[in-house]
Amino acid sequence: MHLEFRHLRTIRAIHQAGGLARAADMLNMTQSALSHQVKGLEDQAGVELFVRRAKPMRLSAAGLRMLKLAERILPEIDALEEEFRALKSGKTGRLHIAIECHACFDWLFVVLELFRHAWPDVDVDIRAGLAFDALPALLREEVDLVISSNPTALDGISFNPLFDYHPTFVAAKDHPLAAKAVIEAEDFRNEILITYPVTRDKLDVFTELLTPARVEPRGQRPVELTAVILMLVGSNRGVSVLPDWVLRDVRSNADYITRPLGPQTITKRLYAATREEDATRPFMAHFLRLARSEPVKLQRG
Repeated sequence: MHLEFRHLRTIRAIHQAGGLARAADMLNMTQSALSHQVKGLEDQAGVELFVRRAKPMRLSAAGLRMLKLAERILPEIDALEEEFRALKSGKTGRLHIAIECHACFDWLFVVLELFRHAWPDVDVDIRAGLAFDALPALLREEVDLVISSNPTALDGISFNPLFDYHPTFVAAKDHPLAAKAVIEAEDFRNEILITYPVTRDKLDVFTELLTPARVEPRGQRPVELTAVILMLVGSNRGVSVLPDWVLRDVRSNADYITRPLGPQTITKRLYAATREEDATRPFMAHFLRLARSEPVKLQRG
């Protein structure tokens, strides 16, 4: 027996309408076409599905079993079709995010709070991107967006620029380097450098300053949380380099000093990597707009 969704819809419509004429109107087809479809279905089943002598027309025992199947399956099919329509219109979808920098959490939660109000039907999740390689995961469609400061040429991947930032030195108020206006690579030789627990190629202080100058700090201490980094720095347990948006509140705190890195000002750009076909989807485009504007507000205080 070859059973199709249209057969289930036919059974349901005739049961609801109580006759072929009204059911045909419900299904936007002619009565003769509907009668032919029912006859073909009964021939396949080998049993009568309707008691035709009854007024209104009613289902036989076999027809009632098929109706039970229709009432179980068709709502799920209708719901799936509605999901597909929403996906096509851009109203719903998936936004799973991988992050290559710990500090991004400081502004990302602000962006996502605004985003969820605008797109409540989009499934949002955050994967820190520290335990796996984020860009290959993007290509494998395990995530949908990667926040990174290291753009890489990859087929099918777009690096959408978000905003510029300055890696900034932070130390305790009475640290000897507080007397300097600009912190240079040589200044780190005798310092314990507190960083996030990622490889050096993901740390601006190394890629932009220390590695090119071939300077090694006296020690490096990895710490997971920004708040703990700042607590240790404030206790004079070491120094750190963090993005300027992270230090917006520290600048007005008398326990800390912040200084630019030099001798030339270091500017980095943050990107959101997406698959090329996803960048123009309505909800993705809105997220990118928020990710360009909201962090700048945080930078400006």
